[in-house]
Amino acid sequence: MAGVTLKTVAQAVGVSPSTVSNAYNKPDQLSATLRERILATAHELGYAGPDASARALRSGKAGAIGVLFTDKLAYAFSDPYAVGFLAGLAEVAEEFSTSLLLMPLSSADLVGGSNAVQQAAIDAAAIFCVPGGHPAVDILHARGIPAVSTDRGDHPDLSWVAIDEVEAAAKLGQHLARLGHRDVVVLVDDKGDQAGDTAVDVDFDEIGCTDCELRIQGLQKGMPDARLRLVSGGHNAISSGLKGAEYVLDSQDRPTAIVGLSDVQALGAMEAMKVRGLTPGRDLTVVGFDDIPAAEQAGLTTIRQPIRDKGRAVGRILLDPATTERQVLMPTQLVVRSSSGPAPRS
Repeated sequence: MAGVTLKTVAQAVGVSPSTVSNAYNKPDQLSATLRERILATAHELGYAGPDASARALRSGKAGAIGVLFTDKLAYAFSDPYAVGFLAGLAEVAEEFSTSLLLMPLSSADLVGGSNAVQQAAIDAAAIFCVPGGHPAVDILHARGIPAVSTDRGDHPDLSWVAIDEVEAAAKLGQHLARLGHRDVVVLVDDKGDQAGDTAVDVDFDEIGCTDCELRIQGLQKGMPDARLRLVSGGHNAISSGLKGAEYVLDSQDRPTAIVGLSDVQALGAMEAMKVRGLTPGRDLTVVGFDDIPAAEQAGLTTIRQPIRDKGRAVGRILLDPATTERQVLMPTQLVVRSSSGPAPRS
């Protein structure tokens, strides 16, 4: 029926328009019988419910959290760490009837990403692996939109849920040092995504990933006498870890250990070893970071961080009024498995 409005339904049922509105927006304020009668009448009249955009304008709430990340959209659905974090965040968002708006910010198009954040209809933002200097972070602040980052910042008013990246990686470095490793290759994430067929050696100042920089500093702290060679096979993925490991395993300057700054990179390195008939932990040590589910299956030594809990904590700070803590430091743990062993004798 054309022209059916909330008032039309109210007149048909014999109640006030606000009562009809409550049937959709505040069902706990009505008896089950009255709500069912209102919804049934609305269905008969062809009324689909209050307009969401109009409701947002009236309330000043969009009912959505923006999730900002500097990656391609597909990364949110394919990377195990991202999937785990988003699952935890979604649990809390669902509890508060809030949706998630995924907002990939291309490092190659700062203007486009900034405009998207400026125009986004969101009530709050989860800043997931976004460099602190990205203009989108300043735009959120200028708009007065509450935000929680997954990286620790220098500003005392910044809300964050993070781990101590340096200390966590230092645990890994200390483990390798105890095993006698002094010649180590570190597989790093290249946000620009290496498009070539082979990996490349990179300098520390070429790394565009804050977490990678901090983890390398932690490794240096944990094994100060080691030589760390930085290699990138591209964007954070198993394929780039495979490419990076192939590059070093087929060279004359083969290390005694490979560190993936994420588990997916380390798993790629283990695949490269398998193809060459090498056994992780015996012929060469491989370690990772994150402890995604596949790490345990592969016997990968790694740093465990509470990925899903990190997403939940971000959601609580943004949505739960009972949560007063604005800066949360999550625990990490060294998990030793079969992929790490003593450095082979020269």
